Formats: sequence, C-alpha cells, structure tokens
Amino acid sequence: MRTLGVLLVFILLYGCQGPEPRKPVQRKSGSYFKESIERSRKLLEAEEKKIQEIIKIDSLKHYTHSASGSWYHYLRVNDSTEYTPQTDDIVTMKYNLLTLDNDTLYSEDEIGTFTYKVDKQELFLGLRAAVKLLKENEKATFLFPSSIAYGYHGDNNKIGTNVPLKSTITILNIEKQQDNLEE
Repeated sequence: MRTLGVLLVFILLYGCQGPEPRKPVQRKSGSYFKESIERSRKLLEAEEKKIQEIIKIDSLKHYTHSASGSWYHYLRVNDSTEYTPQTDDIVTMKYNLLTLDNDTLYSEDEIGTFTYKVDKQELFLGLRAAVKLLKENEKATFLFPSSIAYGYHGDNNKIGTNVPLKSTITILNIEKQQDNLEE
C-alpha cells in the first residue's frame, strides 16, 4: 500500500509537465502595415501637389503653412489685438466646408453660427488647429489635406473617404476664460 502511495505521488509530481505554448497559425510579416503606410504617403503627396497647384494659381494671396499641416491665407486681419483662442475659451465662429475644386459640401448658412469650447469639443483636427491661429474678427481660408480633415472615414454624410477640404473660417467672438485672463 505504501509503495502504491509513493508511486501515485511520483506520477503526480513528474507526470504533469508545464503548459506548452501554442504556436501561431499564421505569422505576421508586417507587410500589410508597410503597404498601408506607403498608400497613405502617396495619398498625402498627391493632395499636397493639388494644394500647391491651387496656391500657385491663386498667386495674389500669400499662403502660410501651419504646424498642423494646413495652408491658409487671411481675408481679414485684426491688428488691434494679439490674443488667439486658448484651451477652454469659448469661440463663436462661422465656417464652411468645400472640396478643393470649390464644390460646396456644407455652406456657412447650413452650419450656422457655431460656438466651440477650445480643445473640449469634437471638431476635425485641422479645424481645431485653425481656430487657434485666428484672432477675434479675423477671417481666413484654409486648405486641409484629408489626413487632418475627416480622413479615411469621412463624415458618413457629404464628406467621403480621403477628401481634402477648403474652409473659410470667421472668428466672431472669443470669450476668454478666467485662467487665460491671468496669463
């Protein structure tokens, strides 16, 4: 009986091996991601080329390249202040959205006067950055590549996949927040 007990303990201790890891069914080579990056790079190059053509044709206006990747020119400048919207400020503005071929997607009347709490509400990346560049009573036209507009997804309505946008933005009012007044 004692031999049987020792045999059972021996089988239990040495009979069970540790878990054996499963081998992956497929191995990922990363080629899908490399292809996706290459497609995105080519798309951005084509969009930037089209934007540069627009800028070249519109040679009477001085376009500036922003840090976010858009190009813009002023239609109305406000030299009486230096203050641009900061995080948490409330901005009242008007804007429209067009294709680079000037086909209207959303008119200023369709969008209406828009109130935006800076960096706290959802706007597409390019528009969020554009608002921070303009002062009160300024108006500018921006050219956005699709990567900082609505991107691959579009807006599920009028803006399709990978559509670069043109927008004229007017800042009507900036309501400064208390924290920003101290700075």
